[in-house]
Amino acid sequence: MTVIMVLLTFAIFLSIDYVRGHKQQLAHQSDAQPVRRPSVSQVVPAFVAGFEVPENVRYHAGHTWALAESRELVRVGMDDFASKLIGKIDTITLPQRGRWVRQGQKLWTIFRDGKSVDMVSPIEGTITDVNEAVARNPELARKDPYGEGWLVTVQAPDSKLNFRNLLSGTLARLWTEDSALRLRSRMPALAGALAQDGGVAMDDLTAHMPNQDWAEVTKEFFLS
Repeated sequence: MTVIMVLLTFAIFLSIDYVRGHKQQLAHQSDAQPVRRPSVSQVVPAFVAGFEVPENVRYHAGHTWALAESRELVRVGMDDFASKLIGKIDTITLPQRGRWVRQGQKLWTIFRDGKSVDMVSPIEGTITDVNEAVARNPELARKDPYGEGWLVTVQAPDSKLNFRNLLSGTLARLWTEDSALRLRSRMPALAGALAQDGGVAMDDLTAHMPNQDWAEVTKEFFLS
């Protein structure tokens, strides 16, 4: 009987000690700092032929860009060349969330002075979010195409494969130089506009080509 009482007493002390330890553990957990989400990927500025071409961004030949936010989430927008060629934007039609889009497929439509031009997706996947701020104020896409002017995010399970089809590094720089050269050769009057302010291209290049059809020129460069 004495042995049983000793064992019961020992068990009670163990239970009390466990409860106290568990409470202390919970207290420490409540005092811990909340888990922070990783910050949004930032672009690394660089300029080529007067246009901003961030080094850590991948580019589609239709002048759209893709930047990985995580393993499968990709942020998408138009590049600086496109924003300057388009100029003033009246409205922009963005895709609906949940829509599946293929790489190279038309993704959004830009309207100016009664004309429109489509731009293609640099990535394949499901649209997870759209930039409502740009829908309300399209000028954001022109003034800050790699920042506040992003257009959509895409859940892209095959992003690594898609990225192999995009331009980056030296190829992106050469491609941008070629785009600027083609634009100059088509419209010699733009030479000054492309070299203004220490080599930074002027905004709204369309205003400097009155004899050119805006929709025709933009569709040529945007592959749409």
